[in-house]
Amino acid sequence: MPSSPRSGIKTLLRALRSRNYRLFVAGQSVSLVGTWMQQVAMSWLVYRLTGSAFLLGVVGFTSQIPTFLLAPVAGVLADRWNRRRLLMVTQALAMVQAALLAAAVISGLVQIWHIIVLSLLLGVVNAFDIPIRQSFVVEMVAHREDLGNAIALNSSMVNGARMIGPTIAGLLVASVGEGICFMLNSISYLAVLLALAAMRLAPRPHHRAERRHVFHELREGFTYAFGFGPIRSILLLIALVSLTGMPYAVLVPVFAKEILHGGAHTFGFLMTAGGCGALAGTVYLASRKSVIGLGRVIVLSSVLFAAGIAVFAVSRYFVLSMASMTLAGFGAMTLVASCNTVLQTILEEDKRGRVMSFFTVAFVGIAPFGSFGAGAMAGTVGPRETLLFGAACCLVGAALFAKYLPQIRVMVRPIYVRMGIIKEVAEGMETAAEQPPMPDASK
Repeated sequence: MPSSPRSGIKTLLRALRSRNYRLFVAGQSVSLVGTWMQQVAMSWLVYRLTGSAFLLGVVGFTSQIPTFLLAPVAGVLADRWNRRRLLMVTQALAMVQAALLAAAVISGLVQIWHIIVLSLLLGVVNAFDIPIRQSFVVEMVAHREDLGNAIALNSSMVNGARMIGPTIAGLLVASVGEGICFMLNSISYLAVLLALAAMRLAPRPHHRAERRHVFHELREGFTYAFGFGPIRSILLLIALVSLTGMPYAVLVPVFAKEILHGGAHTFGFLMTAGGCGALAGTVYLASRKSVIGLGRVIVLSSVLFAAGIAVFAVSRYFVLSMASMTLAGFGAMTLVASCNTVLQTILEEDKRGRVMSFFTVAFVGIAPFGSFGAGAMAGTVGPRETLLFGAACCLVGAALFAKYLPQIRVMVRPIYVRMGIIKEVAEGMETAAEQPPMPDASK
């Protein structure tokens, strides 16, 4: 019999049966709206003050380069220390950063160097916050089979906020200025701090009796991650897309003002369109009952992302630009969430923090080089050509990943069987020795 809408919703939201994860969702949903408001207001403020695509790239670079340098250290800390306490520290520091930025703007004293310094401060905070938060998800989910759903719901939260935050920011910037957006973002961090404080967590098991030097553990994690083909392939694909494709977001203010002849509200609507597409992608992933087929999803989502930014690059019409941003948002977040899910389900528990720190470096830490390069390239050859080049690179990455996908399937299958993450695979393998090889169910 076909499933009822109620059972479909239960499947979609099944990770919420874990109390700690429900608290996380409640607090993070509020905080993320503020985060997106600040991101949009920051980009518009920089472009309003300077009119420079290059300086947009510089601000993007300073906000993300600390992740490239510091996230691996954060991964070691995430494997050693209490992740909830670490997150409470990073969230409190982010709240202070937003308050300082609000004070500078509302007082009328803000200068571009203030924005760059405060962006660098937030970048340092995020370098620790992101990998710790990624590795903390598994502690909040009481049922291991819900892990993939929790990761997808987490991405859905990000993109639900991405759908709401930019629209609010665009309206506020146009009416009362950027400073209010920063102030509201600072206040929003209280929600996630309260949620973290209210969690009841079981003690984490200790996997190692002795604690070695940070660099030794970094080397151990690096050897593990890049010595195993599936993890290495995912990290390299994410790094390529982050370097060449994701910087499209840095140039959206240029397209909103120069190509579409709009203002802050146009920018906000374009970012909201990207958020709608990303939200649709993560809802699709959350509705999946297992990780079966995610390898093909990774390839397809890479292609869709490339197509979206290519169409956005050549569009002169607002409606077409909105549609292409929706497609790009769907492809980008489906790709990232799928890769995150596969990684989280195949890695060894005592190396989770370090592997997720490498994922953070690939996704966020590489991005500043892309942001800086996109800003410089846009100022030299033009924003359209910059986005088209990025789209071509993403297509190449998708083709290479598709080429090696059969090998990745073979290596991942035994891990899923051994860990019992996917019951269908574990049961089907009982007679696998008597049957000819089949396509890998894990992908």
